[in-house]
Amino acid sequence: MREYKLYISGILYGYVSYEGEKVYYKELDVYENKFLDKVELTKEKNLEITDFCKINLLELTDKIEYYEKHLDGKRKFLRTKYGETYELAEDNYYIQRRKKFPLNVLKRNGEIVAFLCSNREYSSILVKEGYEDITPLKAWKEIKEPIHPVKYEGMFDVEMRDGIKLSTDVFLPADIEGDIPAILVRTPYGKELNNQSYFKYVQRGYAVVIQDVRGRNLSEGEWMPNYTEVEDGDDTITWIANRPWCNKKVGMIGGSYLGYVQWAAAASGNPYLSAMVSIVCAGSAFMDLPRRGGCLTSGMLAWAFSVSQKKFKPELMERDDWEEVLNIRPLENIPEIALGYKVDFLDNWFKNPDYCKFWADSDWHARSKRTVIPTLIMSGWFDDNGMGTTQALDIVKDFPVGKRKVILGPWQHSGNSRYDLHGVDFGANALRFDIDLNFLKWFDLHLKGIENGIDKTSPVEYYTVGDNEWKTAENWPVPETEKVELFLDSKGNANTSYGDGKIVFENPTEENVDEYEYDPNNPSIHIIDMSENEIEVPEDYTEEEKRDDMLCYTTDVLEEDFTITGDMDVELYVSSDAVDTDFIVRITDVDENGKSIKLADGILGAKYRNSFEHPEFMEEGKVYKLNILTTKISNTFKKGHRIRVTITSSAKNFMFPNSNTKDGFNSETYVVANNKVHHGGRYSSKVTIRKEN
Repeated sequence: MREYKLYISGILYGYVSYEGEKVYYKELDVYENKFLDKVELTKEKNLEITDFCKINLLELTDKIEYYEKHLDGKRKFLRTKYGETYELAEDNYYIQRRKKFPLNVLKRNGEIVAFLCSNREYSSILVKEGYEDITPLKAWKEIKEPIHPVKYEGMFDVEMRDGIKLSTDVFLPADIEGDIPAILVRTPYGKELNNQSYFKYVQRGYAVVIQDVRGRNLSEGEWMPNYTEVEDGDDTITWIANRPWCNKKVGMIGGSYLGYVQWAAAASGNPYLSAMVSIVCAGSAFMDLPRRGGCLTSGMLAWAFSVSQKKFKPELMERDDWEEVLNIRPLENIPEIALGYKVDFLDNWFKNPDYCKFWADSDWHARSKRTVIPTLIMSGWFDDNGMGTTQALDIVKDFPVGKRKVILGPWQHSGNSRYDLHGVDFGANALRFDIDLNFLKWFDLHLKGIENGIDKTSPVEYYTVGDNEWKTAENWPVPETEKVELFLDSKGNANTSYGDGKIVFENPTEENVDEYEYDPNNPSIHIIDMSENEIEVPEDYTEEEKRDDMLCYTTDVLEEDFTITGDMDVELYVSSDAVDTDFIVRITDVDENGKSIKLADGILGAKYRNSFEHPEFMEEGKVYKLNILTTKISNTFKKGHRIRVTITSSAKNFMFPNSNTKDGFNSETYVVANNKVHHGGRYSSKVTIRKEN
């Protein structure tokens, strides 16, 4: 018999016994705060546990003995008979490669003593009695709050200022009589979905309030993503603060849209909002999705489909006909053809092509009062809402030390959940098992006043790809970096299988121009899997860069390591024979074999070069300056590698192609554009990066 204890975010939730071919489970009843009788684990219960902690207990029945035999420390890598890849990261510790929510294995004296699994917002550990202190569980001993039973206070219809009522669940510690802080979660995905993942805060002495946002699930009103979240968040926080059990301090937590609503609520200036944990937060429309750079991001359609009905339907993201769907014009026809019904919020997106009151109402960054709210920000370099985090970082950069903390990893939107992303393998330290502990300590400090030292830790922790190293800084942008300008240069052949496009460190005196024909009917590819719903992954663009409509500028082979950390400012001088077109810039890392991996990108519709509110069309023969901000990265270009900047005008799968007409991305008529990039002399086209010394 083998016995393990299952911990999630430092709380013991169950005892697992492997007895022959049977598995038994002794579960914590969170409402009574006591363990139930040991029973045989059913498939249904196992599925529930797997959904929660990402560890499939039944699957381990056959695997434990196999792992003990074959994870023997003799090989660096092992391909198991189950099709898994394990790497020996350090003595007796094996990480699972090429797997979302990897199951790591810890051995001692030839036996498996623990399994460790991380995901975006918390970690799970299955451990043998007595071995807790050699796992990340040791750090949880700092938390002195006893584990409380959970009480469901009830479902409340919370009335907003316009009379609309939002369905809201309240959970309280059953053994505490009032005067406690609250943590608010506002979601478009259904407040019942994975609500148990927030019970850990109730068990640590917080009220937890989970609300369906307007028009979603059980809430009244019209569903218009982002539109009324400032006001609704404000009203909800005030309602919570005036409950008899609340101590007038409210925190918020959540990722993606659940991160967006935090910043929207903060923009209201509500005095009771006392702490935030912002995870891969969505940003304002023209900075992030769905209108990044003024373009319309087709990559967001998978998400839009999933929330196109009153209840969340993730299965609507998975299709095998995305190619056909993305080619439907006019765009207003997409919902009815692809889904069989109209989607009102998409109609509103399509009929408001420029920045206007419709978009301004949802722009939390522009509406922010810059109130100092203690905020912990977590995101990753390859998060497709990364520009939202860029906006969040801009707001907190002037907060006092101790009122801001930032964790930026080598992660995509699903966060702290993979050691490998498409074209890049990260180090064995890429995943963190202390994320949830940081979250709890942040709330404990700022909502309960518990001096736990988290405000004394480094304000910024970030991971440098290439070096595969975690680093610290006092602020973002990292103060120790220096701005370096990378100028574009060529003799006019930057688009002929890499041609003569060069990156140089001084502006060339000679003026030159590179040009290409951009045909909206033959757009270049942004390499993603639409059904994965991850649109900023680090893919290999080596073949795509050979297209005639792709300009490539590359440094000489680097003679020493070269580390950049931050976002990048791109200044382009362009002209076109079309009235409008788009420009997409990518920064890639080219290795010794010529493999080119995308690290960051930036996008701008040319007509929005001066303002998203007032588009200005181009005139043939005129040269215009564009300023484009890219996504963030910390990457070491290793000795022998090269830095590459590519420029093109389309990114199929990421954004709808510009028609090169005044109708932009929503046109049934296309023209081919001759687009030019000018550089050298008066036209100092360049990329400004932040180099670590």
